[in-house]
Amino acid sequence: MVFNYTKDKNNIVTLTMDMAEKSTNLIDEDYFKSLLENIVKLENESDLKGVILTSAKKTFLAGADLEMLYSLREAKACYEFVEAGKLIMRRFEQLGKPIVAAINGTALGAGMELALCCHYRIAIDNPLARFGFPEVNLGILPGAGGTVRLPRLIGLESSLPLLLEGKQMSAQEAFKSGIMDELALTTEEMFVKAKFWIDSNADFKQPWDQKNYRFPGGNAQHPENAQMIAIAPAVLRKKTRGHYPAPEAILSALTEGSLVDFDTASRIESRFFVQLAIGNTSKNIMKATWFQLNELNSGVSRPQNISLAPTLKVGVLGAGLMGHGIAHVSALAGIDVVMVDVSEEIANSGLNRIRAILDGAQKRGLINKEKVDSALKRVRATNDYKLLKGCDLIIEAVYEDRELKGEVTAKAEKQLEKDGLFASNTSTIPITILAKKVVSPEKFIGIHFFSPVHKMKLVEIIKGEMTAPETLAKAFDYVLKIKKIPIVVNDSLGFYTSRVFERYTSEGMALLAEGNSAKNIESAGKQAGFPVGPLAVIDEISIGLAAHIRDESLKELKKDGKKISIEPWDKVIDFMTKEVNRTGRAGAGGFYEYPANETKHLWSDLHKYFPLSDNPLSQKEMIDRFYFSQAIETVRCYEEGVLNSVAEANIGSIFGWGFPLFKGGTLQFINDYGLKSFRDRAKDLSKKYGKRFFPPKLIDQKIEEGQDF
Repeated sequence: MVFNYTKDKNNIVTLTMDMAEKSTNLIDEDYFKSLLENIVKLENESDLKGVILTSAKKTFLAGADLEMLYSLREAKACYEFVEAGKLIMRRFEQLGKPIVAAINGTALGAGMELALCCHYRIAIDNPLARFGFPEVNLGILPGAGGTVRLPRLIGLESSLPLLLEGKQMSAQEAFKSGIMDELALTTEEMFVKAKFWIDSNADFKQPWDQKNYRFPGGNAQHPENAQMIAIAPAVLRKKTRGHYPAPEAILSALTEGSLVDFDTASRIESRFFVQLAIGNTSKNIMKATWFQLNELNSGVSRPQNISLAPTLKVGVLGAGLMGHGIAHVSALAGIDVVMVDVSEEIANSGLNRIRAILDGAQKRGLINKEKVDSALKRVRATNDYKLLKGCDLIIEAVYEDRELKGEVTAKAEKQLEKDGLFASNTSTIPITILAKKVVSPEKFIGIHFFSPVHKMKLVEIIKGEMTAPETLAKAFDYVLKIKKIPIVVNDSLGFYTSRVFERYTSEGMALLAEGNSAKNIESAGKQAGFPVGPLAVIDEISIGLAAHIRDESLKELKKDGKKISIEPWDKVIDFMTKEVNRTGRAGAGGFYEYPANETKHLWSDLHKYFPLSDNPLSQKEMIDRFYFSQAIETVRCYEEGVLNSVAEANIGSIFGWGFPLFKGGTLQFINDYGLKSFRDRAKDLSKKYGKRFFPPKLIDQKIEEGQDF
């Protein structure tokens, strides 16, 4: 039963949504069937005075069932489903009696659309409750009347940030915007207000169903709106680069819908919804950010049958870029932190950076002063290793040098709690090698954060050969506690994220060495959907650090007796670091120049040393090289057992280094391309540019088995 139907002595019916065996109410295939049954029942009430729609759950209605949405593949079936649901909601809206949405918690997406279908909306003023339309973040638009009712209620201009950006509001914000009509402090007060309004509005109709209704602020042809709408597509195109069709579809639905009657606008919305819902972009986004992300957060990579061992006190070795970031997210999660560096001055500078991050978050309204003060009180900055005593987790976050890491690890390990674990934040050095420096290698693990730590959501957990299941479980629990996304990988040189991400920057440098314009290389990277171009990325990371990591990796390969080949980007790295001493942004210049108080720009002498070719590559060719180099290396990681799952590959690539979300991750890119077509194109690229593009045997195996990733 989806709805509980109760009628009081005043002939007011309360419909209470309560989906069995689910923690939240969702719109699924049975929802509208049940709603229609209750509408028929309401229509047959001879003395009905009004209706209150509410929820038995902590939330009002969380939105549509994404499993159902994801399953919609065929345009006709999708359109018929959406339109059928809308007809039922329209019938409810035009019941002829006043309807109040008594909103006891969060209402997002279809939940908000259902609330707008009601004549009056009262929400409990709960600071944790959120209201809005997040559909754009899933690559779709509100398909149950959101683009039709919202602008007719609050106007086109006010609707844009909610629909185009997926902005979520608090109850207070929703009230100020005009979406909520009233707020209440308690459930009891909410129902009193609902019944009072029903008593006072016996013949109420929706504004858009009343005679002489006027669009608030005017429709799309109003001069002020027309000017705004005229420039909006260019603004959206600059932001999405044409990869995310949802914002443009939302704008079109709003614009066209404002010029016609309600029911026509509703059909326009449905058509745009279907176009988006059955497309690859929305499917890829849903698969990654909902299904695969939830799979990882649920703990499938965590050793089972090991009880939760909460982290109470963390030691962080190093107060630099990574160290203070790790300390910050740990303290914010309620964990006591000891941050150690070579001097108190350096340690305190890390503490000051934490303070600056927290102050910035407070100014933006993300956290309150109480939380800022609490986090700062939890961090102890020092140069005294003895203060690490009692830590049940110590994380080393010093420079990427094996000897230095071994030195600080040996110094700190003796302070570790008996059942504690030691972790390294290394991005490349095998955990098994680093574990040789510790007394208890079974308690040693990799916990690889990404910069800047307070913004980047992913954490890569690396199992060494000796890492115990209990150690992995505790590391996994810590990552969840600090509200990060955990992926678990097996040990290797560069692990997964660094190994594959390096292909993006390396390919950019290879293209430069071949005589392609640096400007076009950067443009191709951004047009492919990456946050920044490959040359800008390596500048930020440091070309000098890339050289150091490469040299350390070559040493390991030599020790293992593996063949070493010189790649095109090696020459570029060596030239920049050895010939012209341009090591990146931190070194005052790399591929870019960084003039004081000016915007950075490409180094003016770059093509003096890397002359332009008479036959430069097309942008499409460069984009393919970026995609294929990363996808192929991901397959190699999967083939070698570095990766344990497809979900970890895709989520790791999206949240680790910004592989385009619309592609769904490195392995989903191959699925979309088609494995046979991918193999053929990889072979073509291999003939042109080298064996790094040759497709791994696993792709042949998948094709033979009729499977994808």
